[in-house]
Amino acid sequence: MNTSTAVALVLALASTVLINLAYLREHDAAAALPVLCIRRPLQTAWALLSDRSWLLGFGMETAGFLLYVAALALASLALVQSVAAGGIGVLAYVSARITGRRIRRRERNGVLFSIFGLGALAVSLAGGSGEGGAGSTPAIVVWLAATAGAAVLVVTVGRMMMGVAVAEGVAGGLFSLGDVSTKVTTQGGARLAFVIPLILGYTLGTWLLQLGYQRGGALTVAGLATLLTNAVPIAAGTIVLDEPVPSGAYGALRILAFAAVTIGAIFLAHPERSRPAEASLE
Repeated sequence: MNTSTAVALVLALASTVLINLAYLREHDAAAALPVLCIRRPLQTAWALLSDRSWLLGFGMETAGFLLYVAALALASLALVQSVAAGGIGVLAYVSARITGRRIRRRERNGVLFSIFGLGALAVSLAGGSGEGGAGSTPAIVVWLAATAGAAVLVVTVGRMMMGVAVAEGVAGGLFSLGDVSTKVTTQGGARLAFVIPLILGYTLGTWLLQLGYQRGGALTVAGLATLLTNAVPIAAGTIVLDEPVPSGAYGALRILAFAAVTIGAIFLAHPERSRPAEASLE
């Protein structure tokens, strides 16, 4: 593993801890606000921006994002996202200990899978540089459009099948097109134009998460969002950005690491009590 990759992974770990702490603060702040409505975006934005506690959480999330950008400039999207995915498991364990809340079996399983995934990833790095590819611009555009379309479908139709909190968490995660766009933007040149889907993806994803936070637990909504925010870009790294996977045993271990952190996030996305679904349709 070269120095750039090592620095990138440290930045990615710091980023995911900061962002997940921000998620917890944003959740508590949003849950204490009057009911936010998906049909009144300006009113929702004002309610959030006028709340100091929420603004502090958002500031922490922004700082985490800047660390994430720095990590992406040094290493592949798949490697950076795999650290982010495993981070929520570590954070869930630490946050449960700090608050004195007894960790549940599903959460414990999620923590164990995530930590195992991080360990497997660290070992797999011996088999490659961790550098990413460029990929085809048309393929990247198609990927982003398909991801955005899936998010819209979940918001408009999926809530009837999944429930509002779960649907908003899933849709917020599907706007991980911002993560893919961030990696592409760091490549510079004409690809700086991808800053547009970057801004749109993060804005819509953040907005949907705040709505979900009012109707579900932090680990349910943020857990689902984190699952997709990491799994989708990891897939994008291999499919459309031509990021290589090491061959042989190291390659198998890398795949196992990605699978472990994804399973860990699934375990953490357990259902919790939420506000009535009708609240978001007012």
